[in-house]
Amino acid sequence: MVTQPTTRRLAAMLHADVAGFTRMMEGAQTMTFRHLKAAQINVWRPAIETGGGRLVGTAGDAMLAEFSSALAAVRTAIDIQDRMGQFNAALDAGQRMLFRVGVHLGEVIVDPEDDNIFGESVNLCARIQALAEPGGVAVSRTVRDMVELGPGHAFAEGGTHQVKNVSRPVELFHVRSVAVAPPVATRAAHPVRGGWRLEGADSSGNQFRLEIAAAALTAASGGLVLGRAADQCDLCLSHPTVSRRHACLGLRGETLSVADLGSTNGISVDGRLLPDDQPVDLADGSRLRVGDVEFVVRRT
Repeated sequence: MVTQPTTRRLAAMLHADVAGFTRMMEGAQTMTFRHLKAAQINVWRPAIETGGGRLVGTAGDAMLAEFSSALAAVRTAIDIQDRMGQFNAALDAGQRMLFRVGVHLGEVIVDPEDDNIFGESVNLCARIQALAEPGGVAVSRTVRDMVELGPGHAFAEGGTHQVKNVSRPVELFHVRSVAVAPPVATRAAHPVRGGWRLEGADSSGNQFRLEIAAAALTAASGGLVLGRAADQCDLCLSHPTVSRRHACLGLRGETLSVADLGSTNGISVDGRLLPDDQPVDLADGSRLRVGDVEFVVRRT
């Protein structure tokens, strides 16, 4: 017997399965199977094909797809969840299928006979999928560092996890839907002058200061992003409790406002924790807490 040489390649992988599938099968086995097949045919296959990927295989309620780029895999994952939302809208609440989707980028071993893929990266993608929220998308740090999401979505830090059969900790990020321009609702009838100064400190006494020009807010139709990652934000706040893209600052009329972009440690204004994507006005003297850093907002 001739043994063919092992082939390896870099691949972006998308792994998914249905949350609570065993329970659904126990309650209505035939109907659940029909809905799963319909989702595979009408949602998954078209979305993967549109995204330029290929469906590697299915096993029960699980599916594995391969893409040539991490961006294509993430975009397809988002597209699939959007399509599943429409698919589920036609079903009764107890019959709806909420897929967990995980995306990872890594080297895979390729079976030359059927082009199936194996290896540690495939296993890690399955572990990431298991940490995703039902109806959500989770990605590895590798994918997070490779992909720049477009308007309407942002990465939210999901913490570091120790997963089965993986020796090193896995850093996780969730893909969140965000309003394209959450804080910006109205514009002033005339140019807004001056700006705002944010001065404050963290719980250890380290001092921080941010200057925000009204002209910059007026020019930024989607608001100014505040976060830890200097290459991804308009306003950089270097602190371990601040997410890479933590908040968005914008104008509502002549008033400064803030919205949380799905951050890990949240935002509070005058002691009130903000829900994601809901802008809140900042009055002169307001106390804005971003992670562990508390600012006093002053009009300049």
